[in-house]
Amino acid sequence: MKMPPRLLPRNCTTSRSIYQSLRPQRRTLIAAPSPNDGPLLSRRSDRALPEIPSSRKLWLKTLPIFLSILTLSTIAIFNYQKSSSSIVNATLYALRTSEAGKRELGEQIHFRDKFPWIWGEINQLHGRIDISFGVKGTKGKGMMRFKSVRKTRMGFFETQEWGLEMEDGRKLQLLDEARDDPFKHTALQAES
Repeated sequence: MKMPPRLLPRNCTTSRSIYQSLRPQRRTLIAAPSPNDGPLLSRRSDRALPEIPSSRKLWLKTLPIFLSILTLSTIAIFNYQKSSSSIVNATLYALRTSEAGKRELGEQIHFRDKFPWIWGEINQLHGRIDISFGVKGTKGKGMMRFKSVRKTRMGFFETQEWGLEMEDGRKLQLLDEARDDPFKHTALQAES
């Protein structure tokens, strides 16, 4: 018959020797290395932890940088939202199809800058649109301005101003009294 495995060490015979053999051994703490001690070749798990330098000065230095990056990112996100709105796309399309716009700017009319900056306000909830942005074509460059308001809560937007200011200072009114409003039955009316 086979004997059961021993649970206690062979040399343990009394309860005191059992306690002493199972008790963790006491080790002395080793101080953390100082900056001038040289390389640390071995590391014990029970060594003293190094002092943590105060990060308050670093935090105070990086906070303004973080806030400025946050502010610039927020402004860029809101500008991107305006530049990709249906209102800006509709006004740019109307400028491309306008005879006066083609005559002054030429063909291939699009934003003047690679990253366009849309100045002004697009507030469809309160019925106010007043924007301007740079445009260019094959013949020239200019700044297009568009202003439209909704007078009643459930009414349609009415275009008050749609103009183009060229680089040389000439101002052209693209909203013609003889021609119907090019923004009727477009995204501006559909969204209101």
